[in-house]
Amino acid sequence: MVKKPYYGWVVVSIVFLVLLVAAGISSIPSVLMLQFEDEFGWSRAAVSGALSMRIFLYGLMGPFSASLMARFGVRRMMLSSMALLITGLVLTPFMTQLWHFVVLWGVIMGLGSGALANVLGVTVANRWFVKHKGLVVGLLTASAATGQLLFLPLLARITVTLGWRYAIYTTIVVLLLLIPVVAIWMRNHPYDKGVAPLGEIEVVPPQPFTGNLFLMPLLVLGSAVKNSTFWLLAATFFLCGFSTNGLIGTHLIPACGDFNIPLVMAAGLLALMGMFDMVGTTLSGWLSDRFDSRWLLFWYYGLRGLSLIFLPYALNGGYTLLLVFSVFYGLDWIATVPPTVKITSDVFGKEKAGMVFGWIMVAHQIGASTAAYGAGIMREWMGSYSVPFVTAGFLCLFASLMAIRIVKSGKHARVIEAKA
Repeated sequence: MVKKPYYGWVVVSIVFLVLLVAAGISSIPSVLMLQFEDEFGWSRAAVSGALSMRIFLYGLMGPFSASLMARFGVRRMMLSSMALLITGLVLTPFMTQLWHFVVLWGVIMGLGSGALANVLGVTVANRWFVKHKGLVVGLLTASAATGQLLFLPLLARITVTLGWRYAIYTTIVVLLLLIPVVAIWMRNHPYDKGVAPLGEIEVVPPQPFTGNLFLMPLLVLGSAVKNSTFWLLAATFFLCGFSTNGLIGTHLIPACGDFNIPLVMAAGLLALMGMFDMVGTTLSGWLSDRFDSRWLLFWYYGLRGLSLIFLPYALNGGYTLLLVFSVFYGLDWIATVPPTVKITSDVFGKEKAGMVFGWIMVAHQIGASTAAYGAGIMREWMGSYSVPFVTAGFLCLFASLMAIRIVKSGKHARVIEAKA
C-alpha cells in the first residue's frame, strides 16, 4: 500500500502562493511612487503617509485575524481578504485625488493584506506541524521574498512599457486565478482530512473558539504584556519593521531614482534581495529548529545593521556595490521571523501563539509605518536618504543586544494562560 503524501504540504503550498501574491501587491506602491509623483503631483511624503497607514493597519489586523481564523476558519478568511484586495485593486485605476489613494491603499489594502500576513503562516504551521514547524514558518515567511522576486521586475517592466494601470490589471488577474484554488483545496485543520499534525499520532478535533472575537485578542495581549519576553520581542520587531518593509521596501527604488538608476534595474535589486531572502529565511527556519533562537536574532539584527550603514556608500559607489548590498542584506531581510515565532510559541503556548505573535507584528508594522513616513519626510527635508538608512543600521545593532536579553525558553519561560 502506497502511503499518501501528508496533506499539510498541500495546505502549505496554497498558503505560500497566496502570501506570495499578497507580497507582490504590497510591493506595488514602491514601484509606482515616482509615477504618482509625475502624474498626480503627489509628494513622496504624501504618498509615504498613505503607505504608512497601510503598513500600520496591516499589522493591527494580525491578532484580530488570528481570532477570526479560529472562529470562522482559515479558508473563509483567506477568501474574504482576497475579495477585499480585488476591490481595492479594481478601484485604483480610477483614483484622481490623494484621498482616494489614502482610502484605497491606506485602509482597504491595509485591512485586506493584514489577514494575509505572517499570522496566517504561523496559524497554519501550528495547526498542521509539530515536526518541521520552524522550516514551514521559514518557507511561508520566505513567500514574501519570492513575491518580490516574481512581481517587482514584472510590474516595473509593465509600468515602463504599458503604464502603471496595466500593472494593476495584471495583479487582479492573478488574484482571480487563485480564488478557486483556495476555495477547492484549502483546509482549515488536519482533522478535516482525518489526519494528525505531522509529528503526532492522535487525530483530534480543533478546540472550539470561545469568547468574544474582538475581546479575546485584547485579553491575550493583557496577559502577554506581563511577560518581559513579549516586550523584548515587540521592541526588536519594531526595529525589524523599521529597517525592512517600512524603509527599504518602500524607499529603496525612489532612493535609486535619486542616483538616476533606472526603475527596472532598481526593481531588479529588490527582486535579487527577495531571491536571497528566500534562501536565508528558509534556512533560518531550519536553524530555529536546532539552535538557540536568541543568538540567531543577535546575528541577524547585527548583520542587517552593518549592511544598512553600508548602503549610502553602495548607492554612491555604483552597481557592483549595490549588488553586494542586495545579496548581503537580502539573506537577512526577514530571517528574524522564524526564531521570533519559535520563541513566541515556546513561551506563550501553541494555542495563543498566533494572537501573541499578531501583537508582536503590530509592533513590527508600527516600526515600518514610522520608517515609511519618516524617511519620506527626511528625504523632503534633506534631499537624501542617507540619514534614515544609517540611523536604521545603528538601531539594528541595538536590537541585536536586546535579543540576547530574552530569557531562554524552557528554563524560566512562563506560558501565558489567557482567559476567555
